Amino acid sequence: MQCDVYHPCQILADYLTIKEKLGPGPGLKLGVAWTSAPNYVRPLSVPQSLILMMPRFGIDVTLAYPPEFKLMPEIEAQARANAEASGAHFEITNRFEDAFEDVDVVIPKSWGPLMTTTDKAEGLALIEKYPSWRCDAAHMDMAKPHALYMHPLPADRGREVTDEVIDGPHSVVYDEAENRLHVQKALMALTM
Repeated sequence: MQCDVYHPCQILADYLTIKEKLGPGPGLKLGVAWTSAPNYVRPLSVPQSLILMMPRFGIDVTLAYPPEFKLMPEIEAQARANAEASGAHFEITNRFEDAFEDVDVVIPKSWGPLMTTTDKAEGLALIEKYPSWRCDAAHMDMAKPHALYMHPLPADRGREVTDEVIDGPHSVVYDEAENRLHVQKALMALTM
């Protein structure tokens, strides 16, 4: 059910994982961060769906990206409205570290500069401009001690995330992947 704008099944699995590990949501803080992965220009669907849904559950969201990697303006506006309606906080920053500081959950993930350019070569060059935007142990140390590292997979090891993080004690990527099965079965049960 992923398209260029939304990825509902992934975000439902993400929320289920957060709920299983940390509780239902109000009072939690989530960092969504762009990461540098120059393999190809990835869609905006995961970060856009994260910022739309998580504030609805009272989760504060910090979205960090370089200036060229904005999401669709109407999606960012809807995320602000969702946060306001639920009493959650939503902020956008151009500082990578802001997505890690004092968070309960962090989801660092690459996406393309599709609001800046649709030219593939130009997009890849912009991605290469920010090689330091990578999740490592020093970034995870900025988060709360119980913080979860999540990623929809496959992650670009060494570019998006270091092995010590994705294979480390904060990582719940395999539980998150398993939860895709459960939420999609639930969706089928509800719609059939």
